[in-house]
Amino acid sequence: MVGIEDSYTQPLGRWPVFYYGVGHMLNDITASCWFTYLLLFLTDIGLSPRDAAIVMLSGQVADGFATIFAGELIDRFGHFKIWHAAGSLLVAVSFSSVFGGCIPCTILNTQSSKIETISYSVFAAIFNIGWAATQVSHMSMVNCISLNSTSRVVLASCRNAFTMVANLSLYAIALVVFGVSKARTHDDVENQYRWIAYSSIIIGCCFVGIFQLGSKEPGLKIGVRGNSHARISWVYWFQKVLYYQVAVVYLLTRLVLNVSQAYLAFYVIDDLRMAQSAKALVPAIIYICSFIVSVLLQEIAWNARRLKAYYFAGGILWMFCGAAILLLPRGMSVLMYAISIFIGIANALMTLLSSFFAKPC
Repeated sequence: MVGIEDSYTQPLGRWPVFYYGVGHMLNDITASCWFTYLLLFLTDIGLSPRDAAIVMLSGQVADGFATIFAGELIDRFGHFKIWHAAGSLLVAVSFSSVFGGCIPCTILNTQSSKIETISYSVFAAIFNIGWAATQVSHMSMVNCISLNSTSRVVLASCRNAFTMVANLSLYAIALVVFGVSKARTHDDVENQYRWIAYSSIIIGCCFVGIFQLGSKEPGLKIGVRGNSHARISWVYWFQKVLYYQVAVVYLLTRLVLNVSQAYLAFYVIDDLRMAQSAKALVPAIIYICSFIVSVLLQEIAWNARRLKAYYFAGGILWMFCGAAILLLPRGMSVLMYAISIFIGIANALMTLLSSFFAKPC
């Protein structure tokens, strides 16, 4: 038993951290493409803003329900890597189906906007179900891989760093596609987004393979002394104030990140009238800065007070960035690149640290 305890409390080596960190790449690169370009893609191919919003909403609703059920099922049965693989498969298939065009429209030989909306909504829901299964299984592995609090933060920091790699990869692809391929016709626009989407899937699936082959299936319930814990009913958590506190913190963090990512491309093009390359360059700057900060955060010894202080600093910094964006005049749009640097720093602080308020340090 002593050996088991030592293996879980000792700091992890670099390779286990690396194998874990790359496991969310497919989710990250597809999510980045989803929130940045889905609305642009749907409106560019002819859907109304209302129908495009319905497609996005259907996916988010499915994600909300799938996250709850995935968490319960994984907690009950374990097998993190199987859930991860199954979710990744759903993500790859459904994501390619969304950006690949309306399949029912091709089968029925129709261009009905209602059928298009229903088709995209169904595949958006499937995509988010797979995304939730992959995310929950991957995130919940942290507490089972190691009992060392510093190693847990390093695992999350490595994952966050590869999130930035995924996003930078996407925007590099987008910059090349938008720069090389000129959208003169409706079909050209569709092909641009398809190249971006298919390239994202290929890159993400390669890293899923590395994760599946390199990482070990962790034990589901390892106690502080190597003993198994009895399973806690999910109703138990609804009686805890900490549950709601952590939920609200993480919800607001994701809200800030997702909304800013989903509408930033619209903002730099429609409001600031920046060049087309800006819808790839601005997000790229954000994620370069986030990547650098994520790497630096791995070198810090963490405790509860420091976690809260850094998260609070990230929140305050984002508030100033939001105010700057709101007040930025069109004639000074070049300042958006400078604001992006601070958004990237704030994103890294908030994303990494929001997951750890309930974990003992």
